[in-house]
Amino acid sequence: MVELTTIPRYGEPLASLIVLDEAETLDAGTFQERKREQLEGLTAELVFPGQTLMDQDAAFCCISALWLLHHFLDESHQVSQAIDTPSASFWHGIIHRREGDYSNAKYWFRRVGDHQVYESLASASREQLEQDRFSGSLLLAEGQWDPCQFVDMCEDVVVRGNGDRELCQTLARLEWELLFDNCHDRAIGAA
Repeated sequence: MVELTTIPRYGEPLASLIVLDEAETLDAGTFQERKREQLEGLTAELVFPGQTLMDQDAAFCCISALWLLHHFLDESHQVSQAIDTPSASFWHGIIHRREGDYSNAKYWFRRVGDHQVYESLASASREQLEQDRFSGSLLLAEGQWDPCQFVDMCEDVVVRGNGDRELCQTLARLEWELLFDNCHDRAIGAA
């Protein structure tokens, strides 16, 4: 498996909240209660201290992502559902996939449209898929990331115990990292 790095470019409070190993969970996971108080106090201004916010919705997508990272799916859902952007729909799809509501996850991924993260995800996952000698055609239709195929792949692993769980976990972590980076950069106008 490819080693993914932590996200060192973020200051506090993000540095103490982002633990990428937590992003590998394919199901609902277990609440990280020790983080609840810190998460409850988050505002866009606290997540981006001293920075001018250029995209408030993207900043709130980051907050949704942090709740999700620590397995607070209901709280993440509340935040992402209040935002009407492709990135919020992307987070919403991930939430429903992790809840095991696979058809609803696909609904939200179809609402995303052609998100700019898909290209990065396709490129990064292609290398991973080739290393694992996995048939990339399942996830990379015509070289493009297919989020609905990834939903099916996760469902197969979680519900039926078929497939490569470690690969799904790695791809889920990669997906979380790339989407979070995108939302973070959009929030501060760096994207």
